[in-house]
Amino acid sequence: MKKNIKKTIVENNVSKINKQDLKRNLINQRLAEASESDVDFLYKKYNSTSKGILKEDIVDENRDEFGVNKISKKGSDTIGKRLVRSFFNLFNIILFVLAIVSSVIDIILPLTQSKHDEVNYITVSIILILVFASSIIHFVQEQKSASSANKLIEIIETTCLVERNGVLKEIPMDEIVVGDIIHLAAGDIIPGDVRIISAKDLFVSQSSLTGESDAIEKYSDIDKNKTYDNITDRSNLAFMGSNIISGSAKAIVIVVGNDTFIGKVASKLNEKQVPTNFEKGIKKISIMLTVIIACVIPIVFLIVGLMHQKTEGSAAWINALLFGISIAVGLTPEMLPMIVTACLSKGSMAMGKAKTIVKNINSIQNFGAMDILCTDKTGTITQDEIILERHLDVNGKEDTHVLKYAFLNSYYQTGLKNLLDKSIINRTLDLADEEKTLDNLELHYLKIDEVPFDFNRKRMSVLVKSLKNDKVTLITKGAVEEIINVCNKIYLDGKVVPLDKKVVKKVLNKVEEFSEEGMRVVAVASKKSNIEAVGKLSVADEKDMTLIGYLTFLDPPKDSAEDAIKKLHNLGVEVKILTGDNPLVTKAVCSKVGIPYQRILLGKDISRLSDVELAIEVEKTQIFAKLSPDQKARIITILRKNGHVVGYMGDGINDAPAMKVADVSISVDTAVDIAKESANIILLEKDLNVLATGIVEGRKTHANINKYIKMTVSSNFGNIFSVVIASALLPFIPMAPVQIIFLNLIYDFCCGTIPWDNVDKEFIQSPRQWGHKSIWKFMLWFGPASSIVDIMAFCLLFFVIIPRSLSGTTFTKISDFTALNDEQQKLFKYMFWAGWLVVSMWTQTFVIHLLRTDKMPIFKSNSSTAVIISTLGGVAVVTALPYIPKINSSLQLAPLPAEFYGWLALLLGTYTLLVLITKIIYKKLYKEFL
Repeated sequence: MKKNIKKTIVENNVSKINKQDLKRNLINQRLAEASESDVDFLYKKYNSTSKGILKEDIVDENRDEFGVNKISKKGSDTIGKRLVRSFFNLFNIILFVLAIVSSVIDIILPLTQSKHDEVNYITVSIILILVFASSIIHFVQEQKSASSANKLIEIIETTCLVERNGVLKEIPMDEIVVGDIIHLAAGDIIPGDVRIISAKDLFVSQSSLTGESDAIEKYSDIDKNKTYDNITDRSNLAFMGSNIISGSAKAIVIVVGNDTFIGKVASKLNEKQVPTNFEKGIKKISIMLTVIIACVIPIVFLIVGLMHQKTEGSAAWINALLFGISIAVGLTPEMLPMIVTACLSKGSMAMGKAKTIVKNINSIQNFGAMDILCTDKTGTITQDEIILERHLDVNGKEDTHVLKYAFLNSYYQTGLKNLLDKSIINRTLDLADEEKTLDNLELHYLKIDEVPFDFNRKRMSVLVKSLKNDKVTLITKGAVEEIINVCNKIYLDGKVVPLDKKVVKKVLNKVEEFSEEGMRVVAVASKKSNIEAVGKLSVADEKDMTLIGYLTFLDPPKDSAEDAIKKLHNLGVEVKILTGDNPLVTKAVCSKVGIPYQRILLGKDISRLSDVELAIEVEKTQIFAKLSPDQKARIITILRKNGHVVGYMGDGINDAPAMKVADVSISVDTAVDIAKESANIILLEKDLNVLATGIVEGRKTHANINKYIKMTVSSNFGNIFSVVIASALLPFIPMAPVQIIFLNLIYDFCCGTIPWDNVDKEFIQSPRQWGHKSIWKFMLWFGPASSIVDIMAFCLLFFVIIPRSLSGTTFTKISDFTALNDEQQKLFKYMFWAGWLVVSMWTQTFVIHLLRTDKMPIFKSNSSTAVIISTLGGVAVVTALPYIPKINSSLQLAPLPAEFYGWLALLLGTYTLLVLITKIIYKKLYKEFL
């Protein structure tokens, strides 16, 4: 029978695999067919036309037939996963185990032995309340954060330019259907698996799919006689998730959603994000505490069992186990997951109010730990509103002929029209009324072809034909050095003369003058051409050209930039500029906004340096100019290897590689698709002041999580240490298991307000990283301080306060306890437990205010109102417990005499003095506190 069942399971699994393979093969056949078919056949098959899908009902039909353009990822975060994560973390698992053991001892064994009067539900109930309460709060915080993030992310939804019924419009990627005609340009992410209909110098990065580091050129046709090993090798197919590096294209969508190449990969993989430094730190802390718990339980179990075996017999070992479980619960910071999530989500919501979208709340911690911010210049420290200041001939005189050619180049290019292009077009339109030669230029010229811009050439060309005289002209504009490289002549004083070194030097000197003023200079060149056929123009034609002049642009610094740079500097964050722009322009802008720099490193110099040499240079260089995208990524990688936490802010195509390797990647909602997809954090305002706000929130998050862990672990460790000592000396256990667990419950709820605590300004002035070793040091120093007070409390309660309350005399030795009758001994224990419960609660909550700050508490640094109210409430509840009928008997407590509270004040004063002295010594030894 078992063999048959096993055989059936195997057959079912094989059947599923076969179905998946069959479906995958069918999709590949569709793509191969699309690759080899005529475009008209594809239009007919997928209910489309050269103008796109004509009717909206056809869009719905195609969506129903071929699927929705969404990928279902197994690794995506769902409500179910958040629930599992909230309830089944390391600390909750420990508590679940303890609850099971306690239920066996306290409930199951008494019931099986018919000892119903010994059944105790309180311990198990409190443990389960702890688990349930912390887990629910953790889940609610995560859910709230996820919901908030999803609402904000909808604002920055990635879109695609689609043509339907001849009309071009931007629509969200998930609304794309099979048969849609899409238009692609540099920076776009491809929204599905597509067949390219037409392309112009199209280069696509498929590294996320195939691992190929170089961009692949794509075409509209294919060699049908060639054999292709993989579907991704076909040059007229492009795939979802890859991005356009340069050029432009028109394509028809063949496959969408889960059926795409990347969708099939995603369906098999449970995508896990690489753990951040913060996550690694929390994990190490969790493991450390687990090890401590594992060591403490057997020690306590043996001490208590051996001490009370003579008087209690075999019951001593059961009581010892219960006591050990209680100690473990007391040492477990079960609220840690909730505190961490609350701190992170609070920071996320605060940043949301500051117009910042946090796509992953864990990145807030890295934001706070960041000590270097690398950023592009344009749009971050400048206004991103480039103004065309002058259009000049090579002598530096205004020349409308230069502006005319620059306009034709910018107007007719089909790639991304950047700010320079828009500035040229707007300036030409403004001057058209005064200069008739600039009026309606687009009506006097016909575009024939183009060579789009790419980041290697740093130039772009258009081929235009004059409708007046039929002359064909190639017009190229771009970076000055790159334009000079393709020129052999120059238009000088009304004549075309050879371009020699002397003239080049003169031109470059003039360009340098403008650059030093903070202006960006773009050169314009032209030549007559005999190319009149579309598709014949190529990069090879960009040669033997005539330099006719240049354009100067000004991108003024933002009004807020200088103030923001100062804020970042005051927060201990060094700003480094990584730009592909001219070094002189960058230097001028940096001088205006107060970015200190000692030297500038150029891309050509970086390419000659080894990683070891560059690791030295990056530490003393603030401006990196004329960089390629890969060089930006290389600089960030080396900075991280040097031990820095690096953030990168970018919004362009060339920023994507750098964003992928940074600890924190930051973009803006107006960025290109690939930049937004790569970013952890997206700014709704392109302002460095918002970054300063985010850094502060990140450091507050770190501070409050750090406070909770150090205070709780050191306080609990001190109590446990005290209990171990008292267990070895007292004739009874120093506190009943139910009391330890109840104390922990109240204390944890007091700590629940720590995410909303105030943080000292000094703490957020410099970046801080996680160090679990510092928790060991903190615990070993401040834990014994509370133990000293606990032992004082034991002595006072055992020898002075309780004996005087019961018999009017004091005890001189421990054995005096045996002289009491059974009723008196029971009352003595209940009073002792009540006394130490109150002392423990007062000291544990009091220490929150003493250790939450590096300064003198109360006088120089106050807790937040929420922390004050929660701690006062916790103290009031525990102090009142011994006096509440029925509850005090259930918890095995008895009322305390008034004399106790005078001694309590003395104990608190002593504890305060001990903690403050320990703080002074600790800070002198380790040069830090929290």
